[in-house]
Amino acid sequence: MKKWIIGAWVGGTIAFAWQTASHTVLDLHYKAAGYTVKQDTILTFLKSIRLEEGNYILPRLPKGTPQGQMEAFSQQQNGKLWATLTFRNSWDASMGGKILRGYLASILMAVTLMWILGRIPDATQSTCILTGIGIGLIGFLTFPYAGYTWYQVGAVWEDLIDAIMMWGLCGLWLGWWLKKK
Repeated sequence: MKKWIIGAWVGGTIAFAWQTASHTVLDLHYKAAGYTVKQDTILTFLKSIRLEEGNYILPRLPKGTPQGQMEAFSQQQNGKLWATLTFRNSWDASMGGKILRGYLASILMAVTLMWILGRIPDATQSTCILTGIGIGLIGFLTFPYAGYTWYQVGAVWEDLIDAIMMWGLCGLWLGWWLKKK
């Protein structure tokens, strides 16, 4: 049990530390949420129209629009201006709960990786690293890459670097730790 607790704690810390560095010191994700000098104008306008909180693709037809109408709309919009928008009425600058949730999620992911590695008979160090990278790639291809494929949102290469580095480093640690007597 002690081996699992230490493995999960250190593995989760490695994953969380990579995420933190990636978003702060390394600033890999800047282009996924860049700056515009027109931000005040945009925010003032959004407030003035009392937009509901949510995520939007602009333009888009209402839910329930018949398929034929959606296809015609898609053809008509091809090559024209469009945007994605996430709108919230208030900024929450408190970091404590967010950091705790992120850290606990990283520990849970490390536990999951440990469980998978424990099911591989005679796993070598390279098997552990490659399994970690493989899991990172599965996560990347399922979520960030799928969103990028359809909507070109996010920083796809930066998310790929995160997936490989975060889970490769975690696999490196766990490969060593789980083999330690």
